[in-house]
Amino acid sequence: MQDGKVRELPGVRKRALGLLRVALVVGALAAGSTLAPHAAATGMVYPSEAGPLRVTEVARGLESPWALAFLPDGRLLVTERPGRMRIVDTDGRVSEPVAGVPEVHARGQGGLLDVVLGPDFARDRVVVFSYAEPTTRGARTAVARARLDADGLRLEDVRRIFAQDEDPSGNHHWGSRLVFGRDGRLFVTLGDRFHHRERAQALDSHLGKVLRIEPDGSVPADNPLAGRADARAEIWSWGHRNVQGAALHPLTGELWTHEHGPQGGDEVNRTLAGRNYGWPEITHGREYVTGRKIGAGSERADVAAPVLQWTPSIAPSGMAFYTGDAFPQWQGNVFVGALKFQLLARLVLDGERVVREERLLEGLGRIRDVRQGPDGRLWLLDESGGRVLRIDPQ
Repeated sequence: MQDGKVRELPGVRKRALGLLRVALVVGALAAGSTLAPHAAATGMVYPSEAGPLRVTEVARGLESPWALAFLPDGRLLVTERPGRMRIVDTDGRVSEPVAGVPEVHARGQGGLLDVVLGPDFARDRVVVFSYAEPTTRGARTAVARARLDADGLRLEDVRRIFAQDEDPSGNHHWGSRLVFGRDGRLFVTLGDRFHHRERAQALDSHLGKVLRIEPDGSVPADNPLAGRADARAEIWSWGHRNVQGAALHPLTGELWTHEHGPQGGDEVNRTLAGRNYGWPEITHGREYVTGRKIGAGSERADVAAPVLQWTPSIAPSGMAFYTGDAFPQWQGNVFVGALKFQLLARLVLDGERVVREERLLEGLGRIRDVRQGPDGRLWLLDESGGRVLRIDPQ
């Protein structure tokens, strides 16, 4: 046991997975079926502790898909990082780009990023999305709201409701996950912009923070730093590097997030009001080039400790708590996509602790987003393959 995570002996896990995959293939062939090399109508089959999983390709042909949201009629709203938003029909057809998306800074890791439906979408058709907004000096993470005409493929009444207070040059670490809390307030995750990591500890800066704002962009009166002259009132928590996964705990309603470390130190956190999460002063990470330890250690009394950290880094993106019925064994588990390791991590919780990890769908692709659908299945975006994927029980 290390860092609150079950770790298996080298080689044992790979051999076990290999044997299980061989058994699945042999069983399928014996039944007269064929496992396709790519997910399609029949899907690819992968092993798991919950039994064989079928990964079905719902749609393909997207360019760097970043986020997806489920419309009430069963269609999907998907963002592409170069600056396009599209509708995916229930039969997998991908629409032309939705008109009205603002200009984005589509360089490096920047572009059109997260999208969520507003709490009253069925009534007002409001969607909220985040993007890297170009400025005269550089670019910054911004958030806008608009009314979606899904049939007319356009955004109406587009209004920017937030923009970072700093717009440095550079094309990395935009953060940019959006989550509505149970009270209707909006959480916004913001990266440290890579070359400005020391600003993650500065309370007069938006860099390296999680924010909490009203749906119109104003500041809730009960925010933890509201009323302080030396702090940005939107700040919910600070000391973050690059948060690209966020979700509400289904029982407590708390915000949980995960963030990229450098070499080592990817974190999963209970992201609580007014807490410092350490970056770059307290971290498990190391410098890319030299391999030197960053900061003053991995623990400090005033810094909230992660519930899990990954070393080596898996490059996490997308996050979902599972509450569906399709996989009853998974209820209450957390699912995290991995870009670098190209897998889906299943985290088993005991209260507020991560007590076990299962790594699923290894080699499937760079999983950018993970969502639970209204059908109780898990839905994924494969960034490298430009695909929308769905996980079904075999």
